[in-house]
Amino acid sequence: MSNEKPITRCGNVSIVGHPNVGKSTLLNKIIGYKVSAIANKPQTTRNVIRGILTEENHQIIFLDTPGIHIKSKSLLNKTINREAISALEDVDVVVMLVEAMTWTKEDDFVLKRLENVKCPVFLLVNKVDRIKQKDKLLAYMQETSTKYDFAEVFPISAEKGVNTDEFLTSLLNYLPEAEFIYPEDYITDQSMRFICSEFIREQLMHNLHQEVPYLTAVEIEEFEEKVNITNIHATIWVGKKNQKGIIIGHKGETLKRIGSEARRSLESFLMTKVYLKLWVKVEENWHNSPKHLKELGISG
Repeated sequence: MSNEKPITRCGNVSIVGHPNVGKSTLLNKIIGYKVSAIANKPQTTRNVIRGILTEENHQIIFLDTPGIHIKSKSLLNKTINREAISALEDVDVVVMLVEAMTWTKEDDFVLKRLENVKCPVFLLVNKVDRIKQKDKLLAYMQETSTKYDFAEVFPISAEKGVNTDEFLTSLLNYLPEAEFIYPEDYITDQSMRFICSEFIREQLMHNLHQEVPYLTAVEIEEFEEKVNITNIHATIWVGKKNQKGIIIGHKGETLKRIGSEARRSLESFLMTKVYLKLWVKVEENWHNSPKHLKELGISG
């Protein structure tokens, strides 16, 4: 009998694109777990989130990056952009995600960031399930594929899982032969506290409108696991006093709704009952404070 170890492949794959193009949805679909916050609003992701897919003889570490955006006036937005662009370094493959039938200035901006990338770049055309006229989709893909020397081009639906298996099969051909970096049961390298804060922030996105969600941050103050319940105390930081009132709502109804929906998501993820306590606190201009961004784990 041979004692040789089976050949394994392992590599890092960055998923990039402009805000709200479906990067987090794609990561969650591939991993099979919700490891990255999703909301139908741009700039939901603020950190590079690693999702880890391990199957038999391969391990793929996906980097879900914040949406690269043109306008970046605040320190928060500049930090988010820097986080996304830094994720293009030292990876084995870059995956650029675009929305079917559209090409924006932000897509050009992302493409510009790929000029010095040395590794193969995939183009994934997302949300193809919404396109009825497939001949127009084909023409769009042919035109778009000429904008860069893409290694592979795939039409996909991150939400429905269309062509995601085919994409993964092709991706394996570009991964180096290497031993696994993470244990086989890992799905992310993020701490439990971080993931829980993202679940709460996701509900802020779902329940609040206009600019308020983008000027909030969530900090887990206490995370205590007991036999049949997990106690979580979290602070929602806002930059203005009036935003605190908006989040709390009339007689506290908005905050109760956010807490209730976040608790259900947390219970589903943690597979145990959760006691969730939320506070809302004001720190003027927190999104321009290097110290506060670092404390929240946002600084790059």
